Amino acid sequence: MKTKILVTGALGQIGSELVPALRERYGADQVVASDIRMMSREELLRADGPFDFLDCTNQRQIQEVVQRHQVQTIYHLVALLSAVGESKPQVAWDVNMGSLYRVLEVARVNGCAVFVPSSIGAFGPGTPQDHTPQDTIQRPSTIYGVTKVAGELLCDYYHHRFDVDARGVRFPGIISYGAPPGGGTTDYAVEIFWEAIRHRHYTCFLKPDTRLDMMYMPDAVKAAIDVMEADPARLVHRNSFNVTGMNFTPRELGAEICKHIPDFKMEYRIDPVRQEIADSWPNSLDDSAARREWGWNPRYDLPAMVRDMLENLEKKLAAEEVHHAN
Repeated sequence: MKTKILVTGALGQIGSELVPALRERYGADQVVASDIRMMSREELLRADGPFDFLDCTNQRQIQEVVQRHQVQTIYHLVALLSAVGESKPQVAWDVNMGSLYRVLEVARVNGCAVFVPSSIGAFGPGTPQDHTPQDTIQRPSTIYGVTKVAGELLCDYYHHRFDVDARGVRFPGIISYGAPPGGGTTDYAVEIFWEAIRHRHYTCFLKPDTRLDMMYMPDAVKAAIDVMEADPARLVHRNSFNVTGMNFTPRELGAEICKHIPDFKMEYRIDPVRQEIADSWPNSLDDSAARREWGWNPRYDLPAMVRDMLENLEKKLAAEEVHHAN
């Protein structure tokens, strides 16, 4: 991978953990973090590398940052997620597609490689629900999903038409202790840990038997790096690889948490919008293409994820309490 890297949307759920991983791997000065939100004073003090304010709907700003830092690879993480997108569909299109088009244009002009995450949301009700193939029908019923399918096609177009090295993966729900939930349909699987530790109780907005693929953040970061480091000669698809780490329902996740917090209780108050979105997605993904073409292999299953998540989130919340007390 070309190693002068720009990460857009760097203060979001994925970016906040991808940036440190990239800096550890390639060097702090080689990775430029950027976001439309300015870093707080505390975040700036903790940062160990360059940061730029960047509005990715402004092509001139992207061009200026890329040229000033001599960027060679862009990890483009800017997007409005599924539930937020449904409340603001026009904004979701402008942000998700407008920013991607401008990033690809800048990449074309400057010879940059681009990583763009797609999502399980790119599938729809007509998609095969179990072991969803890499190549299958994609007719999503959300604006988020529509932008993801259009983004996959646009990345393929820029590769075939302009030889832009655009690659990506289709992430399932991502679980992380590093940042609070950000408005996604799978965010119950993050919220549940915060509420289990703080209150020993969680009210889930999805039905107890809603089965979805998930991935722990360390594996998501690994996938984003591994696909960009892969030998291009082996890549048949190049873009939008199915990847997954584990598969469970809210009931199964709650039961696993109970092994560590026996007095944890869970109830359900269904959100019709997010339940409809979840029901339109596959129950499970077939990620054999990613395994075959670039050696994808996740490290975390459900028990390992729950154990690590609880341990690290408890430390994080305890540290925050000490900080606020002082």
